[in-house]
Amino acid sequence: MNNLDLGLIGNGTYAALIDRQAQVVWACMPRFDGDPVFCALLRGDSNPETEFGLWAIDLLDFHHSEQEYFTNTAILITTMYDSHGGAVEVTDFAPHFTHYGRTFRPMTMVRRLRPLSGAPRVRVRMRPAYEHGAVRPSVTHGSNHIRYVGPDQVLRLYTDGSATAILDETPFVLEDEMTMILGPDETITAPIPDTGRRMFNETRDSWQEWSRSLAIPYEWQSAVIRAAITLKLNAYEDTGAIIAAVTTSIPEHADSGRNWDYRYCWLRDAYFVVSALNRLGATKTMEDYLRYIINVAADSRDGVLRPVYRINGRSDLHEYVVKSLPGYRGMGPVRIGNQAYEQIQHDVYGSTVQAAAHMFFDQRVRRPGDEALFRRLEALGERATQFYDQPDAGLWEFRGISRVHTFSAVMCWVACKTLAKIANRLGLEERTAYWARHALTIAKTIEERAWNPQRQAFMGSFGGSELDASLLLLAELGFLRPDDPRFASTVAAIEQELRRGDFIFRYVVEDDFGEPANAFTTCTFWYIDALAMLGRREEARAIFENLLACRNHLGLLSEDIDPHNRELWGNFPQTYCMVGLINSAMRLSKPWEQAY
Repeated sequence: MNNLDLGLIGNGTYAALIDRQAQVVWACMPRFDGDPVFCALLRGDSNPETEFGLWAIDLLDFHHSEQEYFTNTAILITTMYDSHGGAVEVTDFAPHFTHYGRTFRPMTMVRRLRPLSGAPRVRVRMRPAYEHGAVRPSVTHGSNHIRYVGPDQVLRLYTDGSATAILDETPFVLEDEMTMILGPDETITAPIPDTGRRMFNETRDSWQEWSRSLAIPYEWQSAVIRAAITLKLNAYEDTGAIIAAVTTSIPEHADSGRNWDYRYCWLRDAYFVVSALNRLGATKTMEDYLRYIINVAADSRDGVLRPVYRINGRSDLHEYVVKSLPGYRGMGPVRIGNQAYEQIQHDVYGSTVQAAAHMFFDQRVRRPGDEALFRRLEALGERATQFYDQPDAGLWEFRGISRVHTFSAVMCWVACKTLAKIANRLGLEERTAYWARHALTIAKTIEERAWNPQRQAFMGSFGGSELDASLLLLAELGFLRPDDPRFASTVAAIEQELRRGDFIFRYVVEDDFGEPANAFTTCTFWYIDALAMLGRREEARAIFENLLACRNHLGLLSEDIDPHNRELWGNFPQTYCMVGLINSAMRLSKPWEQAY
């Protein structure tokens, strides 16, 4: 696997990545953070004839392919053409629809093959692997099903095609439509083609109905809809958690060692994700995510929050290296778990409180926030007042550096400011005054210790000399007014030091792994928003269009971009990037009233 030209399918239980030749190269089952039974994405440049951890539909004498999503859905269609005029269409999706009054989202993948022209010859290579690619399954089969038995999981494949052809990987002429349904080791009683057809129709209708309900800007509609669908695909619907990405260990740049597991939920993303969902009108997904955040906060002891949690709300994320997978393009290590859960990151208190504030101010939520919830949030605020001026690992999770990071202090200020607003909403005058006093104290400290008069900019840490792209958010978070000259001069300093072409780096100082080589995609969206707030809208629109042009052929973005050749790097597709796209598009688009 040589690039991130991949399509994403899923249903809120699991997700899969499929390349341009209809090969499933990544899918963790039974859920996002489970064992990657299809792991070819991290197998480097293995021999395709002997490689395991994939599900390929090979078109013999392959010439070229086309790939797109069925309009406003998460259904992926790959059309492959051979050199003899033959063509085959592969439709991939994960069932997701209402069934018996409940959302039906099984750990099931449906693949439908249809001949379009000529006499296309195909070969199915169904090769799941277990225990991170280390164990090949034992195989049993019946007349129309095949079982792949692993140490802790059994997958069953149903087909109305030849089970023998799949077992023996024998090429055959695709004369009629063929359906394959992979899922748990359970019986399907209805005819396979009928089941696949019904699931397709209901999944299509479900996604298109959801997309119709979105509030989108006039401009960049298709980009925003695709970003919204991708955001929803990264949501684990059972608990409401939203993961950072569906992959682990895609390096931030070549041979960097910056390979992390992103299949978890970072609290720092909460405010921005909730804001994007709110702007889209995706209130059900937003409420589910808020429920997850509030449950995590309620379970915290004395208001202590971890930076990152599993999708079930637990924080046991012990990190280890998998030896059985060489890594993306052979660039290991492949990590499972994330050591960041052990870090001290004070920004989480502001992110959590600010996200939870929607429960008090958004009248659409089914269970509005009350005084009991406010009291639980106050415990987080107390942590913010205690630690806003203490060293931490910071937003960027430095593993060997501890400073008093300005962004962390600002988010502690956000926690206090937001609690004051909630208290005022509830009519709690004493608590309103209490939290307003703390917010004022923290703000004065930040202004005294983070502002560098020589450089006319806020620095990334108290008393430091380095710049940090998170300072682009000072106006977005309300710490500075957009017309405050200190905001404009801080943005100017960031432009001078962190901008490379039309891209923004997180920072450029050396860290635990050396100097960063690629731009962090989200930071460029922050820069776009900052430019818009400064009244530089035409510049912002031009950079936004440039960033849209960096998406892959299906409209998806990863964590990092090489500023020289615009190649995508880092875990994919990254939720934070799609959120940035949504928020920037909403900010920059012409209003509907000017559309025609």
